[in-house]
Amino acid sequence: MNDLCADIGYKSINHYGEELCGDHVDVVEQDENSTVIVLADGLGSGVKASILSTLTSKIISTMMAEGLSLEECVATIAATLPVCSVRGVAYSTFTIMHLKDNETLEIMQYDNPQVIVIRDEKNYDYPKTELNISGKKIYKSVIKLQENDLFVAMSDGCPHAGIGTAYNFGWKREDIIDFVETMALGGHTAKNLCTMLIDECFKLYGGKPGDDATACIIKIRKREPMNLLFGPPFNPDDGERMMSLFFGKAGKHIVCGGTTSSIAAKYLGKPLRPTLSFEQSDIPPIATIEGVDLVTEGVITINRVVEYAKDYLGENVHYEHWSFKRDGASLISRLLFEEATDINFYVGRAINPAHQNPDLPINFNIKMNLVEELSTCLKKMGKRIKVSYF
Repeated sequence: MNDLCADIGYKSINHYGEELCGDHVDVVEQDENSTVIVLADGLGSGVKASILSTLTSKIISTMMAEGLSLEECVATIAATLPVCSVRGVAYSTFTIMHLKDNETLEIMQYDNPQVIVIRDEKNYDYPKTELNISGKKIYKSVIKLQENDLFVAMSDGCPHAGIGTAYNFGWKREDIIDFVETMALGGHTAKNLCTMLIDECFKLYGGKPGDDATACIIKIRKREPMNLLFGPPFNPDDGERMMSLFFGKAGKHIVCGGTTSSIAAKYLGKPLRPTLSFEQSDIPPIATIEGVDLVTEGVITINRVVEYAKDYLGENVHYEHWSFKRDGASLISRLLFEEATDINFYVGRAINPAHQNPDLPINFNIKMNLVEELSTCLKKMGKRIKVSYF
């Protein structure tokens, strides 16, 4: 088994004037190292297209999660989905990407734009085999994974962007490849790359998309452990053990909370040096301890990280804020969302009297809720999470 893992992200925009998206993405984990990703594009837009694409992706992902082969799944869906008698095209097209043991990626493509592969920062012309399954032309590829490989699947709303406005014939594949190659150099996450790609489509459509547009990106990277310490232990005698376990773990170390950072500084025998500059008016300033990668305030900062995490899983509109700012919440967000793959939480159960003020919002009163919410969000991002309480 190698030490590679997959960062998976996707984003869609709806056809102008439609409440529902006609594209649908399903991500199903078979185990820790094998995942099935299906991007389906329903014919047309609106409710009918949404039902067709959802049905297609659900059938394929469920069958594959149960262990059926790609060929069996495609045969089933190809036989199930009818062809439009007027247009002569399928009611739903699809792209299937099957990660196996984080070593190989199997791709099955039916009438969607061909998956773009970026390897060594350049477009990679991967081999394709043409199959005929239930009378439908399917392209199959099996690719051995390498670190930093980037796989970009999309619905036809992406290359159709700008037809008749920015471009005569839409956003050509070569231009999309150039765009992705340039963006990939920034080291962005899969979700942020999808956001940039779909935002560009939205601009090319002049803010009024003429079709549903979806991008789904897989980024192959090495595992990166990260450790976060939040709050002093319930029993003060456990402080030494908690610090020993925390600092004994490989990876970067983040310490959150005033009392917690004082305990960490004492354990390391290093001074705690606060910075008095507020990078963001509503987020307390960070501090420094030699031997610790990041030292921040506790509840207020983590509460903002939870907000950023929820947004990241949804519309991802706040990435422009946390992706470059220097306040504690932004710095933690970059470390957890972009760098980390395996995150160890060390959470102290001691009650802080300052958090028991009834005038404060409920999520400030209960530190455990913040940890649970953040853990849940990070798991949805595909991170491996372990929480230890003291």
